[in-house]
Amino acid sequence: MINALRGMKDTLSPQSETYLYMIETCSRIAEQYGFSFIETPILEETALFKRSVGESSDIVGKEMYQFIDKGENDVCLRPEGTAGVVRAFVQQKYDKAGEKRRFFYHGPMFRYERPQKGRLRQFHQFGAESFGESDVREDATIILMLKAMFHALGIGFTLEINSLGCPECMPVYRTKLVKFLETREGLCEDCERRKLTNPIRVLDCKNEHCKILLSDAPLIVDHLCASCKDDFTTLKSLLDQFGVTYVVNPKLVRGLDYYSKTAFEFVSSEIGAQSAIAGGGRYDRLVEFLDGKSTPAIGFAMGIERLMELVKMPEVAREGYYIAALCNDALDVVFKLVDQKRKTDKVLTSYDAKSLKNHLKIADKLYVKFCVCIGEDELSKQTIWIKDLESKEEKIINIVHF
Repeated sequence: MINALRGMKDTLSPQSETYLYMIETCSRIAEQYGFSFIETPILEETALFKRSVGESSDIVGKEMYQFIDKGENDVCLRPEGTAGVVRAFVQQKYDKAGEKRRFFYHGPMFRYERPQKGRLRQFHQFGAESFGESDVREDATIILMLKAMFHALGIGFTLEINSLGCPECMPVYRTKLVKFLETREGLCEDCERRKLTNPIRVLDCKNEHCKILLSDAPLIVDHLCASCKDDFTTLKSLLDQFGVTYVVNPKLVRGLDYYSKTAFEFVSSEIGAQSAIAGGGRYDRLVEFLDGKSTPAIGFAMGIERLMELVKMPEVAREGYYIAALCNDALDVVFKLVDQKRKTDKVLTSYDAKSLKNHLKIADKLYVKFCVCIGEDELSKQTIWIKDLESKEEKIINIVHF
């Protein structure tokens, strides 16, 4: 027997219903906020992610599904969604037109990491990206949109925010942080590597010993320039104004190199140690990194599989029809009726003639509202028998009135 690859799984009912409900709910809310759907290719040039995500990131260093295709092109399965959306934004020359564009996307991503609860090698994300708006109110809008999505899905959360500074204040802070890190011995292997390539990532280390060593590390929020400080103050004021509870986490960083200024995470205590359920922030330099005209941008992404067990599904009402035959002679009439009714309603059927009792059991299991049966009596009188499985009302009507 051939099984699915390790870290990749099928999504079947009832999980598939939850998946579709999440996508439909988040898409509806994104559209209400003025975002339009974008679909980017699953396969991209590896250079796209090396230039955007960063050579120093774990994604590029360890986790990409990368290979040389038959045309000798260096390609990989997308490990995240933002880079592809930015590539599309630049390719369509929206940057040169100076247009403000807002996109949302959903689909599979791929990372070759150790599978664990809530972590798969093929997983799905829902995300959104906003281009061309530098005002910090757009940062607040993105957070408010995510809050609306989680409320609609019945998912509780805590919001953590931070500012990562800008090209003016980050280099000064980075120099100070590196000097501090040089005085710390015994950091883990990842921290030693990041110390040279992306030192701010060291602050996010989950190693308990490293946390102790870094407890008095200098923090970026204490080294912001006047502009970044004003934006961060405004963001907090806006969140207060709209009743969004948050915690300032001065050690919150993003795992990718292209973020600046606002960074945020929505976290949950209901899914174990890996508590982040959505994250994002501002990346005003990424469009320029990918050969576009400098364009301010901000976005977020959430992992669908990690959230599915937290979703509060709405109570599902019975809907549609189950139409079936009580005798073989009625099968042709039944299937003609099924085809006719499917033009307006959801209709399920059976290819076998069964007793009324058996058909009622099937209809109840399928959770339809109406069970419709045709037998010998109905054939002779050109009628159908209908039962409303909610009200339990039964009636017989002429077939032409159905």
